[in-house]
Amino acid sequence: MRKVYSSIQAIVFAAAVLPLLAQGQSRNPIVIGGVFSLTGPGAGLGIPERNGAQLAIKEINASGGINGRPLQMHVEDDGSNPDNAVAKANRLIHSEKAKVLLGPSLTASTVAVGGLTAPIDMLQISYTGFGPAVEAQRQCVLHVPPTQEMNARALLTYVTKGESARRVAVFHDSGYGQVVFNAIKPLVKEYGVEIVAAEKFEIGATDATTQAAKVRAARPEAVIVVATSATPFRNLKQMKIAVPIVSAIGSSSYEYVNAMGDAADGIVYAEFLVSEDPLPHQKEFVASYKKEFPGRPPKNNEAMGYDSVMVTAAALRKAGPDAANKAICDAARTTFDGVLTRYDFSAPDMNGIALGGFTYSRLVDGQFTRLPFTAR
Repeated sequence: MRKVYSSIQAIVFAAAVLPLLAQGQSRNPIVIGGVFSLTGPGAGLGIPERNGAQLAIKEINASGGINGRPLQMHVEDDGSNPDNAVAKANRLIHSEKAKVLLGPSLTASTVAVGGLTAPIDMLQISYTGFGPAVEAQRQCVLHVPPTQEMNARALLTYVTKGESARRVAVFHDSGYGQVVFNAIKPLVKEYGVEIVAAEKFEIGATDATTQAAKVRAARPEAVIVVATSATPFRNLKQMKIAVPIVSAIGSSSYEYVNAMGDAADGIVYAEFLVSEDPLPHQKEFVASYKKEFPGRPPKNNEAMGYDSVMVTAAALRKAGPDAANKAICDAARTTFDGVLTRYDFSAPDMNGIALGGFTYSRLVDGQFTRLPFTAR
């Protein structure tokens, strides 16, 4: 009888305790890593990306998380340096056991960190556009911004059709700008333009007036700027260049616009999110972001951060939060309707963003105004 009683006690204990243990296990956080440029020249990108990602995590956890488990993002600042990005990513992967890696914010850092994630089939969602040839082999490094070729086409389409310009100068930085310029060069014949000046300045440069003077001397009909800083815009303003200035998405954040001062007027952007006049599918995000960060309207990078987490959540739900790296990666490589635009992560360029998805805006007194122009 004593043995029977003991057995009954064991069964009762198991019935009471095991569900509680399982419930506790189900609430263990799912760790994802985030490598952002929160300091250095890329901070105008990294801070908005982090903010957008944090908003998405807050919303996901408020609605029950992933299969009852909350998402937890461990954030690292790479200081806008590729070597730092690799060190921080390595720690997140191996010490923090992150299931997915978000970032980095800058092109060189993305390429460097991809060398860690690609060999282990780890899902990495980058905030830089697919560009260097090596990225074609990295099937688990997805990109939320458009490819550099698509950036190039969006810029050239507006310059030639929106401004009817044929003599074009390109003013670009040595990182992201160089990659986009490399994508522009093979397209000049197709778009019927002549590059009359191509001036480069270093990432983080605080003055590029010498290069801006050479841009002015070339007498272009339009200037394309590809950078992640306010510097080229201030210098072009100092040179009193009166022709249209068309910018890539990389310098569209309010952090950079505010740093431009009175140079932030008349610049046209090939971008996606105009928070002053959002598209119908963007309105809820814009309202949520403004509520979470009062006085800080979101732009493209905030939307990228938000979308990167939502893509991650969808993949984790589909594959299971404890699935192997490859299964999570494969689950992410599908279509996804994001805030920024519609993605097809199964496409060879790792995001499938179409030219027609671009929005064009003009800065007027430091605010963005949507233009009626549509890229075709």
